[in-house]
Formats: sequence, C-alpha cells, structure tokens
Amino acid sequence: MAFEVTKESKIGEILMQDRGIAAILMQSGMHCVGCPSSAGETLAEASMVHGMDVNKLVADINAYLAMK
Repeated sequence: MAFEVTKESKIGEILMQDRGIAAILMQSGMHCVGCPSSAGETLAEASMVHGMDVNKLVADINAYLAMK
C-alpha cells in the first residue's frame, strides 16, 4: 500500500489519492464529502462533528486501499 490514511489525513488529500474513498465516507455517515469546507478537515475533526469512530473509519479506508 503506497498511501496510508491516518486520523490527521485531510479529507481533500485522501479523495485526491483515490475517489473510491468517498463511498466509504458516505456509507459511514459522512455525507458532506463534496462540501468545500470538508476538504480542509482532518478525518479526526470530521468524525468528531459527525459522532463517528475515527479509528474504525481509518481502518476501513486502509483496508480498502490495501486491496488495491
């Protein structure tokens, strides 16, 4: 896996690496991935706002990236 996501990864940077990650974010309940302000947020910040478990989200995204 050439790219690994952390809690401090910014949503905009993650989506630039792989647009498929948007589906994971949306399925997790983060429906604002297209919002301009979300691009500058870290996964930790966005997860806190949405009441999500950031560790599970990071694990899900990295599992997806590992399969590529």
